Amino acid sequence: MLVFWGWNFAKYSKSDIRFKGDGYDFQLNNVVAHDRQTKFDWGTYFNPGRITIPQTNVRIAYFIKDNLAIVGGLDHMKYVMDQDQTVDFSGRIDNPEFAKMVKNGQIDLSDEQFLTYEHTDGLNYINFGLEKYKNLLHTKNFDINWGYGAGAGVLFPKTNAKLFGYERSDRFHVAGFGLDARTNLNFILWRHIVARVEVKYGYINLPDVKTRLSGFSDKASQDFTFAQVNFGIGYTFNTAKKSK
Repeated sequence: MLVFWGWNFAKYSKSDIRFKGDGYDFQLNNVVAHDRQTKFDWGTYFNPGRITIPQTNVRIAYFIKDNLAIVGGLDHMKYVMDQDQTVDFSGRIDNPEFAKMVKNGQIDLSDEQFLTYEHTDGLNYINFGLEKYKNLLHTKNFDINWGYGAGAGVLFPKTNAKLFGYERSDRFHVAGFGLDARTNLNFILWRHIVARVEVKYGYINLPDVKTRLSGFSDKASQDFTFAQVNFGIGYTFNTAKKSK
């Protein structure tokens, strides 16, 4: 088995986000968003009570063969809509105060009065997949393995959203699904300690993002692609071949 803990950097494609609720049904087109890195300090990144604050990855792999593993993991990414942008608008808003913010088919989001929107605790991708490995270098106390595979899973974000003048929504929920392909390099010391660098590319579809407090049916929907680079450390155990 392999247990792994790491950190990630993520990039997101532009996304069309549709908002629907009582008195409105509209779409914002080509919305730009980025991740949010936590400034490094030892007390945050390595304090057991705070280590989930940064963008993190946790993984458990069970090797059904020496070179093939079933993998389960959590990718704790963060997704923050850029506030300083003007985007295309289509649809309707019944409230005249916010409808008049739309000018020439566009809306300026920079003053935060119309919308703030982020998945920052976070964009949680709970995924399962298969990974295959190939040994590139083997010495007594040092190995290099190349791995590749694919995965799928559910998105369980904690969305922080404030639309119009409504009270901010900030709660965990199952919002959609994701798919990904990944490849990694593993540097193995003394047969057990693993340093990993991984690149992952995937697709996320969120048809049910909660944008208001419990008791309201208001929601948003969006889909986008993501690219992720993660790195970290792991430990393997019971991986030696059984003697015949």
